[in-house]
Amino acid sequence: MIFRQLFEPETSTYSYLIACERTRRACLIDSVASEVSKIIDLLQELDLKLIYTLETHVHADHVTGAGLLRQALGSKAVVHRDAGAMCADLLVTDGILLQIGDLEITVRHTPGHTSGCVSYVMADRVFTGDALLIDGCGRTDFQQGDAGQLYDSITQKLFTLPPDTLVYPGHDYHGNTVSTIRQEMTKNSRLGNQIGRDEFIAIMQALKLAYPRYIDQALPANQSCGLPQQS
Repeated sequence: MIFRQLFEPETSTYSYLIACERTRRACLIDSVASEVSKIIDLLQELDLKLIYTLETHVHADHVTGAGLLRQALGSKAVVHRDAGAMCADLLVTDGILLQIGDLEITVRHTPGHTSGCVSYVMADRVFTGDALLIDGCGRTDFQQGDAGQLYDSITQKLFTLPPDTLVYPGHDYHGNTVSTIRQEMTKNSRLGNQIGRDEFIAIMQALKLAYPRYIDQALPANQSCGLPQQS
């Protein structure tokens, strides 16, 4: 497997390039529009063909590069059917298996941050988007967020993965790059060490976070796969 973890510093967003070494077929998780030219250069450098752009959800903090990459390279945009992005080529549901050459990626519906959040599971790793972060989780106070639902998603869909499973989040604001399921189950300040559902909901309700900086631009753009909306 070919694997690259990419970082966009303005919004502290991680994107992930995953490719089959034999077939040179690739997918990109949570692309960022401002990074598209760099992504195309990297694909050419590695001699890869981009098949899918996978979204963990419709983002409120950055504009996806899915539409631009589709126009440039013919890749297919993938989102959950509840995400509110009917522009996508594939609207997936829980349990769908995506094949990238010899690699397999399974969709797990992990709502709570938004109703259309998914995590992408491979044999030894999971890409959790904004559902589960390193020592944290996504906020639940907008965009159909639901703290109880997020708790259920994380504890039932993610913490049930093997403890050594690598956790690659959608963002990190402290320089962390990767964790494990075991580490988050024991050390996550919002969810670890057997924090219960009611306590988690209370923690999330007490956060009082600022209004998302880019949501008014990013949300409508991402509902159109990052492209200008048709009038």
